[in-house]
Formats: sequence, C-alpha cells, structure tokens
Amino acid sequence: MELTQAPLAPSLPAVEPPWARRARADPALLADIAHAVGGPFHVLHPEQFARRLRAFNAALAGAGVTGQVFYGKKANRSACWLAGCVAEGAGVDVASVPELVDALAGGVRGEDLVVTGAAKATELLWLAARHGALVAVDALDELERIVALARSAGPPRVLLRVLPETTDPHSRFGLSEDELDRALERCAAAPGIRMEGFSFHLGGYRVAPRAALAARLVDRCVAARARGMAATSISIGGGFAVSYVDASDWARFQRDYRDDWFHAGKRFTGFYPYHQSPTGADMLSEILAEVGPAFVRTGTRMLLEPGRALLDGAGFTVFPVQGYKARNGYGIVTVAGLSASVSEQWKGSEFLPEPVLWPAGNGDPVIACVGGSSCLEYDMLSWRKIPFPRPPKHGDLLVYPNTAGYQMDKNETRFHQLPLPARVELTESGNGFRWRYGS
Repeated sequence: MELTQAPLAPSLPAVEPPWARRARADPALLADIAHAVGGPFHVLHPEQFARRLRAFNAALAGAGVTGQVFYGKKANRSACWLAGCVAEGAGVDVASVPELVDALAGGVRGEDLVVTGAAKATELLWLAARHGALVAVDALDELERIVALARSAGPPRVLLRVLPETTDPHSRFGLSEDELDRALERCAAAPGIRMEGFSFHLGGYRVAPRAALAARLVDRCVAARARGMAATSISIGGGFAVSYVDASDWARFQRDYRDDWFHAGKRFTGFYPYHQSPTGADMLSEILAEVGPAFVRTGTRMLLEPGRALLDGAGFTVFPVQGYKARNGYGIVTVAGLSASVSEQWKGSEFLPEPVLWPAGNGDPVIACVGGSSCLEYDMLSWRKIPFPRPPKHGDLLVYPNTAGYQMDKNETRFHQLPLPARVELTESGNGFRWRYGS
C-alpha cells in the first residue's frame, strides 16, 4: 500500500555544487560505475577540494596575513586530497604514524606536516622530528619525551597547545596557564628545541572566541620572542562551518519538528547545524577581520587545520537499492551497504541532507526510511521518512550528497564480511566526466 497523503516530513534537499548535479544528470555515468563496482561507492571530486583550498589561501592573502592551511586528514583518508595539498602549497594535519607515512608517500614534505592529538606515540614523535614536522605538544610529559628524542631524531619543531579555559575549561586537550608557563621555561632551557608558537582548537563554529584567543596568543608570541624563542606562528585549529541545506529549509525543519517523522519512533537529542553562516573561507575572513591586523603588526603567521570545510561539496556516496516494502503508511528501503558509511548515524544522530533517487523515473510519491543490509535493527542510513518521487526498486541507486567530510570513512567496517565501499575519482573532460578507482 503506497502513500496516499502528503509527506509527513518536509524535504531537506542538499545544497550541491554544479559538478555533483552534472554527474547525477549524466544518463550513464553512475550506472556504469555501479556496474563496475558491484556495490556501494564513494565519488570524489579533487578539483572541488582544490577550489576550497584556494579560497582559504585567498582569505589569508586578502588580509595580508602570512600563513598556511593544513588539511585535517582525519576528515577523509582518500589519497587524492594529498595531491591537491601539494599543488596548492598546503600542509597536512596528521595524528598517527600511518597518516604521517601516507602523507609523505603522497608527496607532502615533512616540513608541511603538523602532528596533533593527545599523548602521541613515541614512534610518531621520532618520525615527526626526523622529517622536520611541526608537533603540537599537548602535555608536559609529552614535551619531556620530545626533549629526549632530540638527540637521536634531530631538532624538534613544536607548538604548545593551549587549553581553552574560557570556552572549554574541561577539555582533555591542551596546557593550562600554569602548565604553559612551565612548558615555556622548559623550551627556553632545552637545547635543540625550536618553539614555534602556540595552537588551540575550539568546539563549535563561532568567530568571536577564535579571534579572542588568537589575539591573546599573539601577545604570548611576542613575549616568547623576547626570551629568545622563535614563536613565529599560531594555529587556530579547525572547526570551520559548513552549510548542507538552505536556510529556509533548515528553519522549517527545526520549527515544525515532530518525532513521527522518524522510523520506529526514533528520537534524537541533537543534530549537526546543517545550515550555518559564515562558512569555510568566509568564516576565516571574519576571524581575520578581527585579529588579522595584530598578526600583520607583529609578523605572526596564522596556521589553520580545516577538514570538513575543505571537503565541502567534494564527494557523495552511492548505495544500490536492494529492495523496498511498504509498512504502516510509509516505505522501508534496504540498500547494499551499511550505515557505518554515513557516520552521523553511529554518533547517535542523523545525517539529514536527504538522498536522491536515481534515476528519477515516474510514479506516485512515497515516503520511506532507508536501512542498511545488515541484520541489525539500528543499521539505518536514514531514520527520517524521506519523500521520494516514486517507490525505489531493486537496481535503483540512492545518492547521499556531500558526504566527503567526516561521513564517508570515519566508522566504516567490514561487518558481515562486506567490502568497504569503493572510491571513485571524477575528473571533468570536455562536456563529460572520466572516472577511475581511487584509494
């Protein structure tokens, strides 16, 4: 029994870049890839990533601030982004030995790496020092291990990560004011340590707290230079906002929200803010408008570590439809693949930008949730009852938009011995696309 009434939930279509719409409009492209892959797959667009990088670099240049963008590799492990970093003069933010080695293999120079994370492995610290990478020191005992490694690994380059005591005093990351003073004393006394400045990472997406903490650390840099330290740079971390849907659609969703929009009475305590402003490089420009003059006046470099914001619009995920059934006035779609490939679901939340049925076809509209192909009740790609133009059927494709940032591979698993989704890189050639397998 198909739906005979208007959809319960409002539509939340994604804001998509032109390349993604063109790829979906191609009458054969997705079908050809699906035929070759034989399962779910991620579509990657390296040029979109490069465009985002160029926008961040342009924001720095426009403010007259010297600096460098470091791509937060944890946001998506695909190798194709590294080539974009090399081409655009960007660095890479890594937090493990495999990430560091992978970045080096992708052509990123050691001096263009920043190593972040808590309580880093000694092997990671040693490799970072050997290759001249910048290390964000998170604790006093970590600093002592770095000092000890200087004899065998070479002079380490360090930033001191600051605990954001005003905005997030309970964070497990960073050095308190007292610890920061002790760390500076140690750096001043330790031979071979190059203390290049400070770093921080704030939760949320507000401009003002980032600008305020950066301004305070400019003063810290000037004071450290007076004590003979390099103190050239401040990293303001990541957390640059991304908008997935239009403002009006997001406002309507929040205003009219009802629990019965979701399968099985599923309830959520919160969602990612799927519409925000300013976003990406525009957010950086607003930070620079407040604190940029202090950076210019003191000759301080600004470093930043965006992940999701560089991947905005740079990829989507495609799931073949396995089957469809109607129940309780709405449908249940089952796809080949797992909800682990749309990671928001595995954090007790929901990835709300809705999938697009391909091909569109003709038929009566339905609403349906989307489940994965495992034996688990909670393996749901979309708990929300999505409006579709017709009932999905076996052999169709569901295209989940804008999944490159933190969605594609954060929680992927080989549960049921299912292979991970293939990665496909798209490049535009003339009026069409060429594709190849990625890694």
